[in-house]
Amino acid sequence: QVQLVESGGGLVQAGDSLRLSCAASGRTFGSYTMAWFRQAPGKDREFVAAIVWSGVTYYADSVKGRFTISRDSAKNIMSLQMSSLKPEDTAVYYCAKHGATYSSVNYGFYGAYNSWGQGTQVTVSS
Repeated sequence: QVQLVESGGGLVQAGDSLRLSCAASGRTFGSYTMAWFRQAPGKDREFVAAIVWSGVTYYADSVKGRFTISRDSAKNIMSLQMSSLKPEDTAVYYCAKHGATYSSVNYGFYGAYNSWGQGTQVTVSS
């Protein structure tokens, strides 16, 4: 079983940058697709970005060009560099591990992931 812990959230102003990290323990995640999701108050959890074990990345249209997902499998750390933040990016951000090794099936669907962190709050003021 893998444990995921997010960090790096905070309160920033529109246009600022922020870097989130997700540290995994208990099991290496090198063979798994990893992802970031977010959930704003009153809204469903939504896909933000994913990085496949091979390094291929996927982004939601709303963050494409502003966010960059990366991973260091040797250190079991995944990151999300967020730039040009907007108030609509305000949400709790969660990192997640795909349920199957060497698979990216349904990478944008939360149901494909079976391990989740506790979340970190990102608040962007206008």
